[in-house]
Amino acid sequence: MSHAISDDCTNCGACVDSCPVNAIAPAGDKHKIDADTCIDCGACVDTCPVSAISAA
Repeated sequence: MSHAISDDCTNCGACVDSCPVNAIAPAGDKHKIDADTCIDCGACVDTCPVSAISAA
């Protein structure tokens, strides 16, 4: 199971550098996690300042 970014995302990009497999990229007005690349480590969850990331 991968993680997902909700509409609460403020597009700050803090999660991008925390991802060890580069699964997070900008997608319009928020960021998106590529489910096929995500290894479900949860590093992005702890980095998000608005708690917009959770297990999908």
